[in-house]
Amino acid sequence: MNPTALSGATVPATPARGGRDSSIGGLLLESGKITPENAERVLRTQKELGIRFGEAAIRLGLITEEDIQQVLARQFDYAYLQRGAGSFSDKLIAAYQPFGPQVETLRAIRSQLMLRWFARGRKSLAIVSINPEDGASLFAANLAVVFSQLGEQTLLVDANLRAPQQQAMFGLQGRKGLSDALAGRAGFDAIEKIDSFIDLSVLSAGTLPPNPQEMLSRTSFGQLSEQLAASYDVVLYDVAAAVHGADAIAVAARIGGVVLVARNNQTALEDLAAFTEQLISHGVEVLGTVLNDL
Repeated sequence: MNPTALSGATVPATPARGGRDSSIGGLLLESGKITPENAERVLRTQKELGIRFGEAAIRLGLITEEDIQQVLARQFDYAYLQRGAGSFSDKLIAAYQPFGPQVETLRAIRSQLMLRWFARGRKSLAIVSINPEDGASLFAANLAVVFSQLGEQTLLVDANLRAPQQQAMFGLQGRKGLSDALAGRAGFDAIEKIDSFIDLSVLSAGTLPPNPQEMLSRTSFGQLSEQLAASYDVVLYDVAAAVHGADAIAVAARIGGVVLVARNNQTALEDLAAFTEQLISHGVEVLGTVLNDL
């Protein structure tokens, strides 16, 4: 994934929050990576050799370097998962491969969005592509994870009421979601907190309606989006691809800002330019285009 119009520097992680033992030893115990009995062995070795707790545990063969990286991340509230853990899609690279170059690019995009959009008091942003194959849903999911890793209370809304993907991406069970909220059959209880990430929640698409464009054009969507923006620091909307109809225009016009997602050698530049013009004509600010290679 390479930003075409968005770039920037990474933002350092924030210190650990209070209320729990955030030492390396405490986190290793809490996560079950070492037992209390082994912790005593580690402490003896640490004292004898004058080394750090984690280094002593590695020397004793009780943990790996990857275990240390994970608890260090938790110490600074930078949540991520080890390979094979959790029920998420393995395409969530921000969750499973947080130190790779693709995630560094995601952080750069996050930084630019913080400066150019969210720092201006805006809370909500739509993620849109021309074609379903361009990967907007996957990009939105990973971007939501890196925003939550920054410590921003983040909500990912699956506003793709035609072919939603976020429920499967995050391993969520079938439940009510956005469409049900718009129809008055659900409230904030439809939002699911993702426990693996301290500051991340997901509102699934919910029951697929026969009239997605009309539902997203209702006044109730505008009211709901305002309520969500008042409750979260960052609200990202994953929207159906432009080729599926005017859903993207309906959402973007309410939200006010859009990041376009394109795929190299697949998204036609003339289609991208025409859609950008259409968005601008509806008063939408197009913040940039991301060239997606996820």
